[in-house]
Amino acid sequence: MGMRRPFAILAGLAGLVLLSAAWTEAIRPVHGPHSALDLWVYRSANTDLTVLHSAYFATAGRCAGCHGHDTVGLASVDASGRDVNVADDWRSTLMANSARDPFFRAKMEHEVLVNPGHQGEIEGKCLSCHAPLGFHEQRMLGGAPFTAAMLDTSTIGHDGVSCLSCHMQNPDSAGRHFSGQLHFDSAQVYGPYPDDVINPNIMEFFVGWRPQEGQHILDGRVCAGCHTLLTSTLDLQGNPTGDEFVEQATWHEWLNSDYNGTAMNCRGCHMPRINDSIILAADYAFLPGHAPFGLHHLAGGNVYMLELLKKHRAALGIPATDVQFDSTIARTLDNLQRRTLELDVQLLDRTTDTAWIDVRLLNLTGHKFPSGYPSRRAFVELDVLDANGDTLFHSGRFDATYEVEGHDADMEPHHDVITSPDQAQIYELVMGDVNDDVTTVLERAKSPLKDNRLVPLGFSTTHPSYDTTVIAGVPATDLDFNHDALGLEGDGGDEVHYHVPLNGYGGALHVKASVWYQPVPPRWNAEMFSLNGTHIDAFRTMVDSADGTPTLVAQDSTYGGPVGLMEAGVDHLRVHPNPTRDGTVWLNDTRASVVDAFDASGRRVQVTVQRAAGGTRIALPAAKGTYLLVIERDGQERVERVVRE
Repeated sequence: MGMRRPFAILAGLAGLVLLSAAWTEAIRPVHGPHSALDLWVYRSANTDLTVLHSAYFATAGRCAGCHGHDTVGLASVDASGRDVNVADDWRSTLMANSARDPFFRAKMEHEVLVNPGHQGEIEGKCLSCHAPLGFHEQRMLGGAPFTAAMLDTSTIGHDGVSCLSCHMQNPDSAGRHFSGQLHFDSAQVYGPYPDDVINPNIMEFFVGWRPQEGQHILDGRVCAGCHTLLTSTLDLQGNPTGDEFVEQATWHEWLNSDYNGTAMNCRGCHMPRINDSIILAADYAFLPGHAPFGLHHLAGGNVYMLELLKKHRAALGIPATDVQFDSTIARTLDNLQRRTLELDVQLLDRTTDTAWIDVRLLNLTGHKFPSGYPSRRAFVELDVLDANGDTLFHSGRFDATYEVEGHDADMEPHHDVITSPDQAQIYELVMGDVNDDVTTVLERAKSPLKDNRLVPLGFSTTHPSYDTTVIAGVPATDLDFNHDALGLEGDGGDEVHYHVPLNGYGGALHVKASVWYQPVPPRWNAEMFSLNGTHIDAFRTMVDSADGTPTLVAQDSTYGGPVGLMEAGVDHLRVHPNPTRDGTVWLNDTRASVVDAFDASGRRVQVTVQRAAGGTRIALPAAKGTYLLVIERDGQERVERVVRE
């Protein structure tokens, strides 16, 4: 007994030395406020997110111990004291809930019901992106393919697109492999900061992964593997045809834009950066702050599904609060309404017989609008009112079922000119099967019957990626789709021309234009809801009790006086395109003139003005920047801000 006691003491001391050495290495070059045991317990328990460290990955709850809410208010706090921790910002997003998304589960079940012999391929394709950690860990372990049945009980799968789905992707593979073919490093995690300004030992000590800088985190390549996705085509009997269909190509749409190669990539809008110095890890007050910091808002435009997730969060097992969902919904609405679309409506002329109205749309995003999953669509609503506010004409209204009025039986064609209320401009991707019939079954999709979604600035039909980003169903006679006033391709816009019958009315007019966004339209659900299944039935119930009102993206209006008093005033002037890539803009009124021009600092600059039929051509200085044009018409002046990119 006496011999054992000294031995136990020596063993204990040796253990303490080893622990001390590990701790010293973990916090080098300074010491933290807690013991390793304190911090381990804290980081494992101080989160209501599930904590799991599996063979290759870990859930977001494992990361939240350091990168979640800091109870002492030091880490993940901006200069104004606002909590910007990534775990809480992420948890109420569609990315976080990609595996729980009831629309996704219903659609995957629909595809299997239509083609049961292809269940393995269908579920594999879907789950590789919607449950990437569960799917790819199973693949990396060499086990049986990950299935929907496995997802039902998979903690790591239910974590959706969580931290390591992006931060563990291999930098050499990111942006080179698509359709869910993600490649991961097992011992590395990547972030935005240079190696010489971070302390990698802390993370390596606690979770076993060594952090290092990865440019693929900054330039958006980690998004590419799922946001360009091709599906195999089956005929109506379920036989492979050898064809492939581009289900979505958001990454390649960005490649085919002027934003390619700039800081305006995926994270530029969906993970906005702040310049505040942020301490990255909780309970390490000695750590320096880092800037800039990417807010993990991950906001797109799908307000409808976020509202649905919020309403059913308990039933879906979502670890996010109503307040957190409200924050994500507000950010999503702000992104949709401020960074998506520029809308301009003009009353060009009118008689007692007809009003000629142009609605101009300009895509402000770095990809098509709408982009992503092919159910998503946007449409234009136009109302022309008389002096009493009564409707003279309308196009693009939605009815009590949230369907666009006048929608053709199969699909609404693209319109350049609209003359009747039963015509509406809908921007969408419509899939065609092997018989060129409209389908919403992804595995039956062979080619786009229509893809008139607004393309991004700089989009070109000669770009190498055009084969995955084609425009379809836009007639060659529509000369202003993605073309500016000079006929140059790549302006990212479209003009819809309305010839509105007035039937003898000669009074004042009020014209209102609105653009609405609808991620899950009624017609898309119809084919799926004709079948029954556990997830289809559950989603149908949710949809039936939901407010399906489309989300407003943009609005504009204009007024016109009675016949004889229709002369356009200074309020009707328009300078376009704005921004301009080549330095040329057009002023739409020949009676207006440019009387002065300044740069952003207020210095007078020289512009070249050339009169032409229907307007005035203005050539800005060669330098990129913001310019102020002073325009005069009938003794009135206004200042137009123009950006040369």
